[in-house]
Amino acid sequence: MRYAVVPVTPFQQNCTVLWCEETLRGAVVDPGGDLDRIMAVVDEAKITLEKILLTHGHLDHAGATAELSAKSKLPVEGPHIGDKFWIDAMGQQSQMFGVAPLPSFTPDRWLEGGDTVSVGTLTFDVRHCPGHTPGHVVFFHGPSKLALVGDVLFAGSIGRTDFPGGSYDELIASIRRELWPLGDDVTFIPGHGPASTFGRERRTNPFVADA
Repeated sequence: MRYAVVPVTPFQQNCTVLWCEETLRGAVVDPGGDLDRIMAVVDEAKITLEKILLTHGHLDHAGATAELSAKSKLPVEGPHIGDKFWIDAMGQQSQMFGVAPLPSFTPDRWLEGGDTVSVGTLTFDVRHCPGHTPGHVVFFHGPSKLALVGDVLFAGSIGRTDFPGGSYDELIASIRRELWPLGDDVTFIPGHGPASTFGRERRTNPFVADA
C-alpha cells in the first residue's frame, strides 16, 4: 500500500490519498476541501480512484465529498449512520464556520464496526469509535500496521468532545477498546497534525496513557 497525506483547508485537515500498488486503484479518505491539491496527488501517482472513505461527518473532513463524488462519479463509504445528522446539516456547519455553503449528501454505504472496505486488493477493517462524534469510524490496514483515525486520537492529545453528540467517556473507552488491541507498533494518521504510534501514545499521551 502507498499513501500520501494532503493537509487541506485552513483547518489543516489530513486528507489521505491511498492506493494499491498492484492495481493503482485508490481512495480518498476525508476530502475536506482543496480538491485541486488532492487531485494533483492522484494525477501524479497515476491512480484510478474507486471510492471516497469518511471517518466522520464534520465539515473539515467531509466538506468536499459531494463535489468530489459528483465530479469523479465515486461512491461514498462511511461513516457510521450515527453521523447522519452531521452530514444532513452540512449547510448549517458551513454557516457556523463562516465558509461558503456546502451541500449535504447521502453515503452509498453506512459502515458498522466489524465491516471491511476494499481498495484495489487492499482490505481495511472498520472500527466504530464514537466519542468525538457518534458515528466516527477508524480504518485499519493490518498488513501495513496503519490506522486512519480521523479525530479520535492525535499525537499527544485526543479529539474534542464538546460538539453535539460528543462524549469524553465514550471517546476514552473507544480508544482503549478499539485501538490499543491493534498493537503498539501500529502507526496512525490523525485528522490533524503529525503521525504517531499507538505505543507512543500509550506511554506519553496525558489523556490515554496506560499510567
